[in-house]
Amino acid sequence: MPVDSLRLPLLAVFMLAACGGGGGGGGGATTGDLTITVGGLPAGASASVSVSGTGGSSQTVAQTQTFASLAAGAYAVTAANVTVGATIYAPQPASQAVTVDFGTTASATVTYAPQGAIALALQQVATGLDSPLFLTTPAGDARLFVVERPGRIRIVQNGELLSTPFLDIHNRTTTDGERGFLSMAFHPQYATNGLFYVYYTDLNGDIAIDRFSVSAANPDVADPLSVVRVLFIPHPTFSNHNGGLLAFGTDGFLYIGTGDGGGGGDPAANAQNTNTLLGKLLRIDVDAAVQPYAIPASNPYANQAGKRGEIWAYGLRNPWRYSFDAAAGLLYIADVGQGRREEVDVTGVDQAGLNYGWNIMEGMLCYPGDPCDRQGLTPPVLDYDHGAGCSITGGYVYRGNTIPELRGRYFYSDLCAGWLKSFLYSNGAATEQTDWNIQNVAPIYSFGQDAQGELYILSGNGTVYRIVRQ
Repeated sequence: MPVDSLRLPLLAVFMLAACGGGGGGGGGATTGDLTITVGGLPAGASASVSVSGTGGSSQTVAQTQTFASLAAGAYAVTAANVTVGATIYAPQPASQAVTVDFGTTASATVTYAPQGAIALALQQVATGLDSPLFLTTPAGDARLFVVERPGRIRIVQNGELLSTPFLDIHNRTTTDGERGFLSMAFHPQYATNGLFYVYYTDLNGDIAIDRFSVSAANPDVADPLSVVRVLFIPHPTFSNHNGGLLAFGTDGFLYIGTGDGGGGGDPAANAQNTNTLLGKLLRIDVDAAVQPYAIPASNPYANQAGKRGEIWAYGLRNPWRYSFDAAAGLLYIADVGQGRREEVDVTGVDQAGLNYGWNIMEGMLCYPGDPCDRQGLTPPVLDYDHGAGCSITGGYVYRGNTIPELRGRYFYSDLCAGWLKSFLYSNGAATEQTDWNIQNVAPIYSFGQDAQGELYILSGNGTVYRIVRQ
């Protein structure tokens, strides 16, 4: 960050009534500079250093930096461990005191050195599940809710898989092809309103989004008679590319990721057609006075003739899993590819109307081949070829507390390859790409996240695992 961009916030934070005020114009007589020198990290890696003055407010330093025109006085410089890839770098010293004097430049040096590597393992949480496809939990709740593809939601409580399903809709769905019960989402105010939403394909193969309520008598059981149809999307021709994820965004709206309708290559040209809901990321307001939902006025095609107002983004092939990182204000979409490339798209949560390219592009490549018109398309930040896998399984950015060194890293996998990888999104690019050497796991169907930000893997062997430090 340039010095000038830090000068004003630092002056606001560290204003110490410089020696009686001085009236202005005497900056050289009443202030000094402070240079923080950072060393020992690989090129491009960011330090975690903070500078604080009287009052306790602080400013973060990511690299060697000079703070100009600071009010004279005492400053504390503290540094924390940072992780680059799987390697932990420790700072020396971790803390130091610096005095800024009038008209001089004070200095502090923080030198990082490798301390060791982080190793991850999978800890079994529950087993005996029938094709577990999704895991989530309401805010502040210790229970884990697991969606089983044949049509049930199961609860894991205190390490035990409860025998009675939370919800059973097996008579509403089918597991033909890629169909089934695909995900659920708790309303942000579930603790008070008891509402949750489910995403499944019905007996005809069409996409159904329904709302249910928890039982008033038993918090471990939903009320099956409370069902309300929220959205119906025809998907009758092919059994694949159903999308499958519901999630409430940081704005409180409900997002829905839909596939292009299946068949390979998008034969119906749905993904680029803004008059259909297939091959899209949808955004609806389920709390509006108009029920079961309203179209937010800020949606890019709200009230536009010939376009579906529910659309937030388009040009997707099969966004099996996507996720929001509220801390960074980012949206991650893992879009399953055709025959050559798998991709991850990363954008700001407020970026509406983006075209992610399918079926003009597949990952970074033109589809079905060169040339193609890339104008107006949003490329992925990461893609890989089918030598490394065949079907991406998107995950989450880690924000938990048990492995703080990994905060900010996006974890993902591949259905065919079964590896566990991560990257750090920085300055518009996927950096610090890391393979965590997780092996001998059956196909990874999905990821899950609990209320504390810890991450889980759902395996084709009917087991739920928690990602832990080895």
